[in-house]
Amino acid sequence: MMHTPMIKRLQKVVLASGNAGKLCEFKALLSPLDIELISQHALHIPDAPEPHPTFVENALAKARHASQLSGLPALADDSGICVVALDGEPGVHSARYAESPEGIRSDSANNAKLIHALQGVTDRRAWYVAVLVLVTRAEDPQPVIAECIWPGEIIDAPRGQNGFGYDPFFYLPEQRCTAAELSPEIKNQISHRGQAMQLLIQQLQARHLISVSQAQ
Repeated sequence: MMHTPMIKRLQKVVLASGNAGKLCEFKALLSPLDIELISQHALHIPDAPEPHPTFVENALAKARHASQLSGLPALADDSGICVVALDGEPGVHSARYAESPEGIRSDSANNAKLIHALQGVTDRRAWYVAVLVLVTRAEDPQPVIAECIWPGEIIDAPRGQNGFGYDPFFYLPEQRCTAAELSPEIKNQISHRGQAMQLLIQQLQARHLISVSQAQ
């Protein structure tokens, strides 16, 4: 008689990122699930290369890298902002859009480059995209994947003190404010990352990686 291997519920997960803003958001999103989330940098795990042309490939590579070096389940996201007038750029290059030759990255440099690229452009439509990947182990043959987008517009002057990345320049017509003007609680409900996390949680529950009570 064949025995089905017991599925271990998630208790401790490595976040395949050293971004403090992402760590804060993910901890808030996962707080109802009673899952301990730890940054890979806290375990001295270096960032994984992101050579791929798609968000999902990069997210999967980062998750497998963090799981391999930690021996723990790993959660990765690859996210960015895509601008219609720039044919979808910065896209997967969002975090390193204005990276210096020395490899230095900053939100301010990325935003400055984006606004410069849109000078004289009237079509300011854009969207944030988030792809989340969770692997239970490095060689996981069935990673959990969730993807969502968040439409908005790019404005020329920053507004708001919350958020990170392109948030101060990402205007939401329905909310009549930028992503950086939203409270963290509201942002986590409606953002690309928040929506993708809800989809991820549904899949984790369906695969018995979290209990029904955890997801409520």
